Amino acid sequence: MKPRITPSGRHATGGAPHARISGVGGYRPHRLVGNAEVCERIDSSDAWIRERTGIVTRGWAGPEETLTEMGSAAAGKALAAAGITADALDCVIVATFTHLWQTPAAATAIAHRLGAHGAAAFDLSAGCAGFVHALSLAADTVRARGGHVLVIGAERMTDLLDVEDRATAMIFGDGAGAVVVSPSATQAIGPVVWGADGGQWDAVTQTAPWDALRTDPGLRWPALTQKGPQVFRWAVYEVSKVAQEAVTAAGLTPGDLDAFIPHQANVRIIDGLAKRLGLTDDTVIARDIVTTGNTSGASVPLAMEAVMATEDVGSGDLALLVGFGAGLSYAATVVALP
Repeated sequence: MKPRITPSGRHATGGAPHARISGVGGYRPHRLVGNAEVCERIDSSDAWIRERTGIVTRGWAGPEETLTEMGSAAAGKALAAAGITADALDCVIVATFTHLWQTPAAATAIAHRLGAHGAAAFDLSAGCAGFVHALSLAADTVRARGGHVLVIGAERMTDLLDVEDRATAMIFGDGAGAVVVSPSATQAIGPVVWGADGGQWDAVTQTAPWDALRTDPGLRWPALTQKGPQVFRWAVYEVSKVAQEAVTAAGLTPGDLDAFIPHQANVRIIDGLAKRLGLTDDTVIARDIVTTGNTSGASVPLAMEAVMATEDVGSGDLALLVGFGAGLSYAATVVALP
């Protein structure tokens, strides 16, 4: 008998006993960019990029593939998979940090486009950990209020990418992934283990704040920058502890997991986390980064969609989701796949 996630407690009046993911959808840009094209602007090679990151291609959005368009497309697929229409949504949450409009939130435009009139809608910014943060908030909302919550991870990383920066140009891609969180009679989204190490805020950041453009109009467009080795060490050694805590909080052991779906930061980080968790050979490990690149807040739902498109997992299988990145922020939870 397949193990179950341990129930987390009583639900609020008017809410649901538990929450589950009822549908998943994704959107990947039409244009795939290979390593050779990236290397036209940086000192690197296809072989080096494959060895150090695992990336072969990444999707870069065209002008018409806006963050709102990609998020809406992914959301439409998730709604169809869940078997509901947008007018059934109680809330729409978009995990993103690349929405260049400070206000209004991307979630409001997406909710309107979908027809989720009257639904609450807001954005959440936690970098590459944003989607798992949003998923946890969605599960709590369903348990407190009932109804359905749409969670979207959407990023146009190329809007903040310096294609001449060797530390970042080869890594990032664009895209959007979405899930619908619905009421459930059994526990299907485990307790979240989350937090942040603000002492390392500068490990992943912008080259300049937006207001610097006011005083220096000639300033180069602010771009994403990171300290790769620092992030690598933190992810493998510290985030692995968070992942283990999430498995334990769900009343499980790593051997109970059917799939491991971490943030798609780097294949070496993914493999390092899997090794430190002691995952079995039977555990399916998401490596969507190979063809999609690092899509930050969109990477976990996109990787989930990719894993579910295979015959390696089935409905009800248990997957450990882990997000980590700028902040340095992290969040992990175990879910039952829809």
